[in-house]
Amino acid sequence: MIKQILGYAAKSPTTPLVPYQFSIRELRDNDVSIDIAYCGVCHTDLHLARNDWGGSIYPLVPGHEIIGYISSVGSKVSRFKVGDLVGVGCMVDSCQQCVPCQQGFEQYCEEGFTLTYNSYDRRDNKLTHGGYSQSILCPEHFVLHIPNNLALEAVAPLLCAGITAWSPLRQWGVTKGSKVAVVGLGGLGHMALKLAYALGAEVTLFTRSKDKEADGRRLGAHHVVLSTDNVQMDAVKNEFDLIIDTVPYSHDINPYLSTLAIDGTLVIVGFVGEINQTINTVSMIFGRRSIAGSCIGGIKETQEMLDFCGKHNITADVEVIDIKNINKAYERMLNSDVKYRFVIDMKTLKAG
Repeated sequence: MIKQILGYAAKSPTTPLVPYQFSIRELRDNDVSIDIAYCGVCHTDLHLARNDWGGSIYPLVPGHEIIGYISSVGSKVSRFKVGDLVGVGCMVDSCQQCVPCQQGFEQYCEEGFTLTYNSYDRRDNKLTHGGYSQSILCPEHFVLHIPNNLALEAVAPLLCAGITAWSPLRQWGVTKGSKVAVVGLGGLGHMALKLAYALGAEVTLFTRSKDKEADGRRLGAHHVVLSTDNVQMDAVKNEFDLIIDTVPYSHDINPYLSTLAIDGTLVIVGFVGEINQTINTVSMIFGRRSIAGSCIGGIKETQEMLDFCGKHNITADVEVIDIKNINKAYERMLNSDVKYRFVIDMKTLKAG
């Protein structure tokens, strides 16, 4: 039987999110059904709700940082059972046949992975809906075990912000003694600091704001460099093995390139689009330095990240909100008025 559930949706780029009832497909044999307890609020949710990048499909139910409990399982599900605490991140399917998928990097699926929302199901071509809702169906391959020692509301952002920071840390081999810098202190940046510190790296925060120094150090930065101060920037030339750039808008990356050590890499994780500034290749050529990009993480490395966070008691810094306040939360996000991630308590959906 097709189930009707309640969520919150954007019905156009210019209207606020409102309660929205919609149907979800029947449980497939490899699916689990999840009753959602918490859902993180990502800046991507705002961008897609307002069609900032083009391609938004309405009605649009956002949410890809989902924590909940399994309510039912398909006949072929083997890794989960009813009652399990689980999570779902940014993707709910991929071809699972191409080289990236076979290597465990489903986010680079050559056919394109299926987004948790604002995407079309590759089997029935129906629109996917996200975690601002009562429940979700997901193939078991894309479902994650959640450590039971962590505060659930603070785990939700790990499924996007956490893995987005973790993947480059792992792919570029960060370990004890590595020198890592993080550009920007927001949802992504605060997780990059926590995770790099826990991996044993010597961690530096690049920021344009003097007032972020104390928080940066609290979150794991050993050093804080004001990126607008030329003296401070000169003092860290040739320093870093890896820079994770979490800034979510177009900005000049040239000042950071000379702070990389030989064979160092600056990895862009926060901005999607064209960089307006011209990249000067002098620092790259005369230091064998690289610029790279990274997108979320595969399911295997996401589970690895969650297990690591469970072992080291790492979660996001969050502010829990009632879903009826989601539009206010979006406005506050635009004004950078959150430390460092909003999370919706989905019990409030029923109350609304």
